[in-house]
Amino acid sequence: MTTTATAAPAPLTFREVLQIDVIRRIWYAQVVSLFGDFLALFAVIAVVSFRMYGTAAQVTGISVAYMLPMVFVGPIAGVFVDRWPLKPTLIASDLIRAALALLLIVSTELWHVYLVMAALSCVSAFFAPAQTVTIRTHVPPHGLVASNALMQLAFMGSRIVGPVAAGAIVAAFGPAICYAVDVASFIASASLIGSVAIARAVGPAATDSSRNRIHAIWQDMGKGAGFIFHHAAVLFVVLAMAAGLFTIGCFAPLISIYVRDTLHQNARLFGVVSGSVGFGMIVGTQAIRRLTIRLAHDTLVLSGLAGIGGGVFLLGAVPVIAAALAATFAIGFSFSAIMVPAQTLVQRETPHDMLGRVASTQISVIFLAQILGLVLSGTLAQLFGVRMVFFLCAGLALALVVAGRTFLRSRPRAPACPP
Repeated sequence: MTTTATAAPAPLTFREVLQIDVIRRIWYAQVVSLFGDFLALFAVIAVVSFRMYGTAAQVTGISVAYMLPMVFVGPIAGVFVDRWPLKPTLIASDLIRAALALLLIVSTELWHVYLVMAALSCVSAFFAPAQTVTIRTHVPPHGLVASNALMQLAFMGSRIVGPVAAGAIVAAFGPAICYAVDVASFIASASLIGSVAIARAVGPAATDSSRNRIHAIWQDMGKGAGFIFHHAAVLFVVLAMAAGLFTIGCFAPLISIYVRDTLHQNARLFGVVSGSVGFGMIVGTQAIRRLTIRLAHDTLVLSGLAGIGGGVFLLGAVPVIAAALAATFAIGFSFSAIMVPAQTLVQRETPHDMLGRVASTQISVIFLAQILGLVLSGTLAQLFGVRMVFFLCAGLALALVVAGRTFLRSRPRAPACPP
């Protein structure tokens, strides 16, 4: 008996992925919504840093207020995403977030901002895994790298334009305009998603009405977490994403303080320096999309961790504007080497009927890691100064690379992400 080898399909290009109607609309919605998000987020940070003259801990608290609810709500939200229809979940999430973003306009105290950011996080916990399931359902396996890269490009483009625009608008006109644009962006996103039919590869998970519902939800949450911890490749990339975000969490909220106190600049330069992270991500995503075909995903992920460490070290070692721009570009570039292959592997390896739970648990883990970095950085910055925190982050990133290499040597090498 003879066997005939079948060549793997060629990876889809950006153009081919965007020819899929659902993905094109989802991507447009992502671009619009993320731009509004970053505009509002950096407006909040700029106001707290340069108008309220907040401390490092208070600035860090903005990010913690947004991420902490995601840690606890995320795994529960994933259970419902696997049960609910996708399209109504996505649209309702956008409309509720639009209403919540309106509250930023009338927020006058720091605790007001914290409450609104926490509420936005709770609703976003449903949107993110629903979007992941939608992508996996409508994109063939050989198009996942390109689709994830496109979503990262939307994030990165907003990461560039949002901070720069927010810094300029807040300095010239005040933050209310930024918040109003965020509200409009959620409404536009809901309209785009509502204009297309969204299906599932499998029907929503059935529930056993004879069981206690809380017990059923708890069991479903355990299945999502159990899949991650018992799948070596998925566990590795989830931990790598968590490690990278922990390192980024240590330095990211201190950038505004660094610009203000070390570089002696204003909100406008803060926007430019923050935006260079997104520019690095855009360039990095273009390179990583091609490298995933030839290189093992673990090599890319470890290289990304090393690059983040190098960028953070440069940020602390050379306190000048040019070095800050180069360092934040390198950090963004390196972060792409972690996110694109990691997200693709999780989507490919997870069964369709569990993807909402696995995606939400993954998000919960990496947000928890980032929160730990945020809390630690705020405390250390007050004790030792911002630049010392950057040096500690660089050392931590190097330690994570060494630990990762040791972990991989004790296990079979993970293959390159297939096309």
